[in-house]
Amino acid sequence: MKLISWNVNGLRACLGKGFLAYFEQANADIFCLQETKMQPGQVELELPGYYQFWNSAERKGYSGTAVFSRREPDSVTYGLGIDIHDNEGRAITLEFPTFYLVNVYSPNSKEQLARIDYRMQWEDDLRAYLQRLDERKPVVLCGDLNVAHEEIDLKNPKTNRGNAGFSDQERQKMGQLLDAGFVDSFRQLYPQRTGAYSWWSYRFNARKNNAGWRIDYFIVSRRWAQRIEEAEIYAEVLGSDHCPVGLMLRED
Repeated sequence: MKLISWNVNGLRACLGKGFLAYFEQANADIFCLQETKMQPGQVELELPGYYQFWNSAERKGYSGTAVFSRREPDSVTYGLGIDIHDNEGRAITLEFPTFYLVNVYSPNSKEQLARIDYRMQWEDDLRAYLQRLDERKPVVLCGDLNVAHEEIDLKNPKTNRGNAGFSDQERQKMGQLLDAGFVDSFRQLYPQRTGAYSWWSYRFNARKNNAGWRIDYFIVSRRWAQRIEEAEIYAEVLGSDHCPVGLMLRED
């Protein structure tokens, strides 16, 4: 089973930068998007063979998630079931017979950590939500989690420590999530790989110089860790300030 996740930083813009060609080439069983920045009806996507699920923010041009799946899920849930989070279109859960797929776009803590208190509440509520699902069947979490977990996950850790996405608080919450029974699929396979990033600032020629951050993830229930066949970062794919990331899972 092949899964792809991509923060497209505005799907309408990404459509003009080759999104559909990449989508067809990727040939994924499940393709997840974050930061679609769209309202219902703004774009009609023709994706033959895929079921489409959209969760848009109430605020126009902001946030938003989508999932395109070849497999029809048993059920679909939008949001976390908590009002404070569910007006920003940040989560979609698809239930399949053997697992849950959860696609999320975690909130940015903003400059000077202006939104850190909300981010901490999101982290605790998301972790509790995932743990409840994990009690029923394994979970595959994907998306832009807006945190580089360890120093190896960004180019300049020393100068970025304390900034949004690399604050001690956010890194600690990621650690708590993994300690709650989950694994970071990429680090499971490549614990020492450096220079592996999924987001680059548009400033300072960051992408050209590979001065990036790894903030896009596939997180898998620990009991499914042995099913991880490959975890990839498609840094060559353009169209957004993020690149897609992928996961290949063995199915029994």
